[in-house]
Amino acid sequence: MPKILIIDDERFIRASLREILEYEKFDVTEAQDGEEGLAKIQEEDFDLVLCDVKMPKMDGIEVLEQAKSLNRSPQFIMISAHGSIETAVEATKKGAFDFIPKPPDLNRLLLTVRNALDKKQLVTETKVLKKKLSKKYDMVGESPAIARVKDTIEKVAPTDARVLITGPNGTGKELVAHWIHHKSNRQSEPFVAVNCAAIPSELIESELFGHEKGAFTSAHKQRNGKFEQAQGGTLFLDEIGDMSLSAQSKVLRALQENLINRVGSDKDIKVDVRVLAATNKDLKKEIEAGRFREDLYHRLSVILVQVPALKDRKEDIPLLVEKFLDDISQENGDAKRSITKEALQQLQQFPWTGNIRELRNVVERLVILGEPVISLEDIKKYADY
Repeated sequence: MPKILIIDDERFIRASLREILEYEKFDVTEAQDGEEGLAKIQEEDFDLVLCDVKMPKMDGIEVLEQAKSLNRSPQFIMISAHGSIETAVEATKKGAFDFIPKPPDLNRLLLTVRNALDKKQLVTETKVLKKKLSKKYDMVGESPAIARVKDTIEKVAPTDARVLITGPNGTGKELVAHWIHHKSNRQSEPFVAVNCAAIPSELIESELFGHEKGAFTSAHKQRNGKFEQAQGGTLFLDEIGDMSLSAQSKVLRALQENLINRVGSDKDIKVDVRVLAATNKDLKKEIEAGRFREDLYHRLSVILVQVPALKDRKEDIPLLVEKFLDDISQENGDAKRSITKEALQQLQQFPWTGNIRELRNVVERLVILGEPVISLEDIKKYADY
């Protein structure tokens, strides 16, 4: 049942509003002035506050401002018999959902209350989803190797510096890119990932920069590329070592001048995008072999982040296994499995050539095929080592 707080110095108004809202099955609390109302907001979690503007001790605008500065997020509907356009504008600028004059029209009041509660629910759901997303891309581990990666991310994320992320397949290079974006000033803007190895060389330019209608046979309409889709946010170029030389030259221009051209057009388009790149190749060797542009390498590698292989951080395996057991149980809606100490020690002995991706697959296999408490015997049966 949604909880609503009424703050008004007029007893008749409080009683009238309470009667209306309780009839609609809301849980209603009253406060007779701004100070009492703010104290109640500090003590309890309310979904919505109906707040008078003109009150003794503390007016409604001040209550609104102080409530917004607290770690509380009720929606505010301001009410006043002395309302003006200026007051309504000021209230909404400071975070109020709406402004209603006294005496309130019953239908408008109830509609506004329901809309404000809907917004409150959406805000709450968005926070939950962001927490889930943050947890999905959580970097698990306490080893010195992963601690160095985390420290670098903390330092580089708030800047707009380009980052080149290197490491073997399956180590979590995209995870590092997500964390850099999540901790950056661009976190509310798009994060767009492109797997350069998965796109044919003849299509990579269209994928990155878009194309005009009729630019080639199958270009039936204009299409924005990944650079435009990531406008204001972060573009992650995964496996950039597999990008064609012609596409590399266009990416270089985009990084140098913040300008792109769609395929089939000479018109410059201004872009504001932070570029992160990743590769499992030794780009210096690729440069020597003539397969990668040296000038692009230096543009991309302002900051280098080397993601360690799992064999170099085996002390993190117990933590990773616990995370995977928790993730798998939530995905399947089952009780979380446990694992014996001996089984964990055995997992730490394996070479893990497929790195974290391989470990996750093995844990999932053990959950499906093994006993409720995963034992050393299960490891010997199902881990393929």
